[in-house]
Amino acid sequence: MIDPRFEFQPVAMDLEGLSIVVPCYCEEAGLQALHSRATAAAEALFGDEFELILVDDGSTDRTWIGIEALRATDPRVVGVRLSRNFGHQLALTAGLSVVRRKLVLVLDADLQDPPELLGPMLDLMNSENAEVVYGRRRSRDGETWFKKTSAKLFYKLLAGASKVAIPGDAGDFRLMTARIVRVLVGMPEKDRFVRGMIAWLGFKQVPFVYDRQARFAGETKYPLRKMLRFALDAFLGFSMSLLRISTIFSVVAMIVIIILAAYSLIQWARGNTIEGWTSLALLSTFIGASQLVVMSIIGEYVGRIYIASKERPLFVIDRIVRS
Repeated sequence: MIDPRFEFQPVAMDLEGLSIVVPCYCEEAGLQALHSRATAAAEALFGDEFELILVDDGSTDRTWIGIEALRATDPRVVGVRLSRNFGHQLALTAGLSVVRRKLVLVLDADLQDPPELLGPMLDLMNSENAEVVYGRRRSRDGETWFKKTSAKLFYKLLAGASKVAIPGDAGDFRLMTARIVRVLVGMPEKDRFVRGMIAWLGFKQVPFVYDRQARFAGETKYPLRKMLRFALDAFLGFSMSLLRISTIFSVVAMIVIIILAAYSLIQWARGNTIEGWTSLALLSTFIGASQLVVMSIIGEYVGRIYIASKERPLFVIDRIVRS
């Protein structure tokens, strides 16, 4: 029998009520506030028919101890501890794989997306008969000009490069039905861009416009390096545009070569002496740089194919504590 900790097996989602999924990485300072606000919002609408799933993504602080403490006093808390840090998107997937309720709300542990918006989001879902209600940010308090500008640019570029209509200014904050979650967790890709994957699924998805708040406690877990990696996952997962750069470089290089060849022939016909060193140096540099760029892009795709061919599990759960 396969050990369920190492196999990607979503559980049956047949219970009435709500599952709240929260990936946590070094969030011990905000756990109490997260628990208080999330449970209050869920109780107001679902009574005790809900679960709060807190996923410890290999934290290096006392996050797991805090989750166990919450679980000891509140049986509606479900603690999921991963064997190491797998990253936000896989931690989110791990949490989604263990939900047991018919509705699922995804939150970030920093409380920038207020859990108190659950009620209006649920009303919108019911009135629109939607499968997904995703949060669209009207404003982003506590974020730098660079982050706001780069995020806007990222979504514009992604919209132009992808055939999938991925909503702009939307994160992972959303309310979904169990049907959406069941299909989502069954998708095997490893470099996951969850909000894009949900958009790819289709069904009726409607936006909920809100004002994003400043982080409640701690520091952002998405520095520039992780933001760039996240953007790369989005482009490589939902667009072939980067791969097609090789064609563009080839065409440009061919045009440059034709122009240079024509220039050389004209000068030869006129009897002019062509020194040629500068033009040849520039041309060889351009072609060499183009080849390196193309090879690096192709290498990234090939590398992801290689990783996927290993068929390793997306994540490994060390422990689950629940009723």
